[in-house]
Amino acid sequence: MTDKRKTDASFDSSRRSFLRGSTAAVVGGSLAATLGSARMAHAASDDTLRVGLIGCGGRGSGAAKNAMRADDNVKLVAMAEVFSDRLESSRKMLKRGLGDQYAVDDDHVFTGFDCYKGLIDSDVDVVILATPPHFRPVQLRYAIEKGKHVFCEKPVAVDGPGVRSVLETTELAKEKDLSIVSGLCWRYDSGVRETMKRIKDGAIGDIVAVQENYLAGTLWHRGRKPEWSEMEYQMRNWYYFTWLSGDHNVEQHVHSLDKALWLADDRPPLKCTGLGGRQVRREEQWGHIYDHFAVCYEWEGGPKTFAYTRQMKGCKNNVEDYVLGSKGKALVLANTVEPESGESWKYDGPKPSMYDVEHQELFAGIRSGNHINNGVYMSYSTLLAIMGRMACYTGEEITWDQALNSQEDLTPESYEWGDVKIPEVAMPGVTKFV
Repeated sequence: MTDKRKTDASFDSSRRSFLRGSTAAVVGGSLAATLGSARMAHAASDDTLRVGLIGCGGRGSGAAKNAMRADDNVKLVAMAEVFSDRLESSRKMLKRGLGDQYAVDDDHVFTGFDCYKGLIDSDVDVVILATPPHFRPVQLRYAIEKGKHVFCEKPVAVDGPGVRSVLETTELAKEKDLSIVSGLCWRYDSGVRETMKRIKDGAIGDIVAVQENYLAGTLWHRGRKPEWSEMEYQMRNWYYFTWLSGDHNVEQHVHSLDKALWLADDRPPLKCTGLGGRQVRREEQWGHIYDHFAVCYEWEGGPKTFAYTRQMKGCKNNVEDYVLGSKGKALVLANTVEPESGESWKYDGPKPSMYDVEHQELFAGIRSGNHINNGVYMSYSTLLAIMGRMACYTGEEITWDQALNSQEDLTPESYEWGDVKIPEVAMPGVTKFV
């Protein structure tokens, strides 16, 4: 496969046409209602929901296992992955672990840049999207156009055009009465849900400030093999290239920023400023992303959010959401609320896996007809992270409207197993906002 220098023209044109059409109107209600009814008729006639997995890495394979645990009447019937070796590795692992819920025949496996189309065009009811974030807008749009319910991993885009596309697809899903459940998993955690409810009910008074910490160590790296082209190297090490991951402020810190958005009732901020850089991970193997970010977000008439994220080994780690109120404080992940007067509270209720609950609620919504659509907040949280990256990369103050309407399209010139441009490391004060 690595010797094959073939441009996948159909994926290339799909990505660009979706993003060029990011202000176009979505499908009308009459067609949407027809297709939505057709999907529900299928589900109603057969209780078994057929699931397809797109993206067979660790998160995708894990999501497939969570989905199967979530509902006994669900089967994994199709898999798609750009790399055939990773697909086969995932197939073997899932076949061992899923028992009768694994039902993937050889004619329901797909590889290559266009693999998502083959899977979505097959007889699946639900699609799990777990490819690198760059591919999410196109694949989500195609799935919804084809009448499929979707579990969509985070983040949902890496640039402004991608977010605009996902917001349009969100509206299309509403028109078609289809589900989009987001992989922003803390929204499905019992303890976090109850903690958020108490904060919003006024347990610590008005929110004065929020501090979001995602201070962590380094992650995986798959090395480089001589037979790999530059495109294959970047794809296999996608985390370290902004066009694929969005940088770690987007790919990882989006979890923390999503909770800041949640605390703001899913209202976007006005603007942000920030600083960041590449202090420790400076070698070629780390691509061109940063290793630390610090961003201040400002909401109209609301508190500021101070967001910090770092990926460095040998440092003090801390992942927590600190909420300071006029009458106390709360720690969201610790599930604690400490008012200045009265008793402190800590969640001690049931704690099912949030990764399972995501799928339980998705399937329950499909079966009942009360479909879940998380599309708006997952798009806003992604853009929150992107605008923070933009502020740090450029050194400029970035407004929400600037980020949303940005013309920066990180799409490569072509999808080809050959050479691809190696982006330069962004330099604040030099790199310009687009």
